[in-house]
Amino acid sequence: MTFAIAFCGAALRLFFAAVFYLAAPSESHALTAAERAKAEAAFPGWVERQVWPAAKKAGVARATFDAAFAGVRIDWSLPELGPGGGVPEGQAEFQSPAAYFNEKRLADLAALGRPLLRQWSKTLAGIEKRYGVPAEIVVAIWGRESAYGRVAPGKLAIAALATESYVGRRKETFFPELIAALKILQRGDVQPRQMLSSWAGALGETQFLPSKFLQFAVDFDGDGRADIWNSTPDVLASIAHYLVQHGWTRGQGWGFEVKAPSAVACSLEGPEQGKPLSAWQKMGVAPLGSLPRYARADTKFHLLMPAGRLGPAFLVTSNFYDIKDYNNSDLYALFIGQLADRYIGGGAFAGGWSKVATGFKRSDVLAIQKRLVAMGHDVGKVDGLVGYKTRIAIGLWQRKQGMAETCYPDAAVFAGLR
Repeated sequence: MTFAIAFCGAALRLFFAAVFYLAAPSESHALTAAERAKAEAAFPGWVERQVWPAAKKAGVARATFDAAFAGVRIDWSLPELGPGGGVPEGQAEFQSPAAYFNEKRLADLAALGRPLLRQWSKTLAGIEKRYGVPAEIVVAIWGRESAYGRVAPGKLAIAALATESYVGRRKETFFPELIAALKILQRGDVQPRQMLSSWAGALGETQFLPSKFLQFAVDFDGDGRADIWNSTPDVLASIAHYLVQHGWTRGQGWGFEVKAPSAVACSLEGPEQGKPLSAWQKMGVAPLGSLPRYARADTKFHLLMPAGRLGPAFLVTSNFYDIKDYNNSDLYALFIGQLADRYIGGGAFAGGWSKVATGFKRSDVLAIQKRLVAMGHDVGKVDGLVGYKTRIAIGLWQRKQGMAETCYPDAAVFAGLR
């Protein structure tokens, strides 16, 4: 019995919801019943006085606008509503790498993707010819974003975006996306009730925000509409178009796992510290397996250590960072590269994540980022995420303290930076 057969109906949907963390973060709002009632009463006026003028200025016709908002009400089931809030803790990319790269999930997802690579091989060959993005990368993103279309977004995009624009905590982020969604409806790519999204307005099987849809969604099946909800050719081509518009280099892969000797500081990682492959090799960095065909001596690679010294190491190309543009997380981009390799015979990482500290929260990381900034370190965005600049800053601080340079939060780091 195949994996696809073994999981069916509601069980399949629940399985993928758990695997891909597509549910909204569990975060309660802070509005009372009276505040809700007041907000609901004022909502139609806000739509007319605030949304309509902006939509009209963007070229949206009144008939399109009225159809989009017909029956739309505030969706109180969404997260991030009401005043206050804090740092959200629940999204998958914020968690331990070990959990993110669960072996069973990766293996199951790869097993589902391989027959789809064959089924859509002709379409994918056409996409690769046009855009230069390998089929396995495109399919891996499709799999990670929507489980190859098996997990459909369940919110009406206009309702979700209007709710977050009106009573959400990030109104300035969501309001432009609401106007962009109305422009999509005006363009005629989809009807209002078919424009389904995540709670945050990410659309269809590609999970494009509306502004990204307008920039990158393409009509590859030739029906005159860019349909990322129902047309697999459009979904796959739109993903490839997104990557190539963000700089994807034709004929070059994403990277490969390496052994980095202790003499190679983990603080050498990141996109600003790339070196030719020959330079990394002179430092003792060696591939764990055979070198890919695109890895020439003069090819620039960047050290990636998403858990510092507490996990596996990689040399990655600029294409890795193009994948990261799709979802700004090293773990996400590495997941895509790993899954793509699985389709064509690759195996699990040789290095493990067992030493990575668990149990800390995003707010804990935020606290040490602020402390590092106060000391003069560059941690990038102070957001509670263990990004490469934060890892570098931790490593440099550890070196200055005479500590082992791990470049990743652990008990000693948290204790020393409180």
